[in-house]
Amino acid sequence: MFKSLTGNYREWRKYRNTVNELSYLNKRELDDMGISRSDIESIARGTFGS
Repeated sequence: MFKSLTGNYREWRKYRNTVNELSYLNKRELDDMGISRSDIESIARGTFGS
């Protein structure tokens, strides 16, 4: 159970870090990468298991 909790926490931290870093970018930087601000959370969810 402890291993599962720590694994879930690590995955959640990875998600939050990705959301935070992408959120700091301005519109032009996001446009250069081909993503919109509304895509940030779904992109972050795609980082699980990486």
